[in-house]
This record gives sequence, structure tokens and C-alpha cells, in this order.
Amino acid sequence: MKIQIINGPNLNLLGVREEDIYGSRDFENYLEELKRKFPQAELHYYQSNIEGELINKLHEVGFSFHAIILNAGAYTHTSVAIHDAIAAIKTPVTEVHISNIYAREEFRHKNLITSKCVGLISGFGLSSYDLAIQSILTSKP
Repeated sequence: MKIQIINGPNLNLLGVREEDIYGSRDFENYLEELKRKFPQAELHYYQSNIEGELINKLHEVGFSFHAIILNAGAYTHTSVAIHDAIAAIKTPVTEVHISNIYAREEFRHKNLITSKCVGLISGFGLSSYDLAIQSILTSKP
């Protein structure tokens, strides 16, 4: 099963930014752990700080992969374009967030992409990705 993980802006700084919110682990090392834990999944990873590049990646894999895990970062709260890109593709998208966005600043409570995703996992640290993969692998087609 081919699963694309897409991380948005500032998530390239995991492990060094706001460790009290995002933890002290970088995503690349965590990805290797996920690959060992889920050998039945072919995990692909992409990160960009640029909205259009995230949309291009959604379009690229959105008709050929089995699932997409998307952490759109701050674009979650602002991007109609990412909302529309998710709506336009066939591959189901699971939205994840490391922090609980609803326990943070008020502006983070507005979420423009969830309505086009199959589900939302928020607030479990990097384990949010683990939970998303488990959900994808155990869900019925």
C-alpha cells in the first residue's frame, strides 16, 4: 500500500522549533521508525514551506497512491487552494497535527481542509502519524 506523507510549512524544523509544542525529534528519523514499524506500507515523504508545491504534490499522487497523510501546518487555517486540491483528487486524505490545534490560539480553531479529509488526528505528537497509518491500514476499502 502506497502512502504519501506531506508536511507543510515549518515542519522541516521539527526537533529544533518550539520543543514544548512539537517535541525534540526530527521527522526524518521518525520516518525511519515508521518504515520499520509498518513494513507492509510503502511510505513516501514530502515537505515544503510553499503552498503551491504542496498542491502540486497532492495532484501528483492524488490519483495513484492509496492514501495521503497531510499536515498542512498553518495552511490548514488559511488555504482555500489546499481545500480545493483535496476535493479534486481521488486518493483519500487523512489530516494530522502534532499539537491539539483546538487547545491553542483561537485563529487555529478555524480549519479549512478538514471537510475534504476522511479524518482528523490532532494532539498526539508525532504519534499522530502513527495513528493515521494504523487507521489507513485497518480501514475497509
